[in-house]
Amino acid sequence: MVALLVPVTVHAAEVEHAGAIRQARMVMDQFMDAFNARQAAAWADTLLFPHVRIAGGDVVVHRDRAEFISRTDFAAFAQQHNWQHSAWDNVEVMQAGPDKVHFRVVFSRFGPQGERNATYRSLYVLQRVNGRWGIRARSSFAP
Repeated sequence: MVALLVPVTVHAAEVEHAGAIRQARMVMDQFMDAFNARQAAAWADTLLFPHVRIAGGDVVVHRDRAEFISRTDFAAFAQQHNWQHSAWDNVEVMQAGPDKVHFRVVFSRFGPQGERNATYRSLYVLQRVNGRWGIRARSSFAP
């Protein structure tokens, strides 16, 4: 499943960092593509470690790639949430600099028949470390 490319909203103050925004946004789409393809290693490749996820009343810190992959269970997630795929509904730049971009996003989860099961607002923080962009942290109201 290929993620739908939702246009990114860029505020005038962020134009000087358009290259950083473009590269960070590519990582966001790679994240969604790997998630929907249920490819844990490719999904982990879109993250920076330690990686932080704040959701469902919890804070989870994944120390490294191997630990993240070992804790990823797409089959259990799909069964628990009646999930088949997810998609970005909206992606908006909140702040951007040469090495960090904050995206305010809205995403939806869809079931096996293509029905929208839920929609969530989230914050994604991406950084460039040693020339590589990745998602450092995610905060969401999703379970």
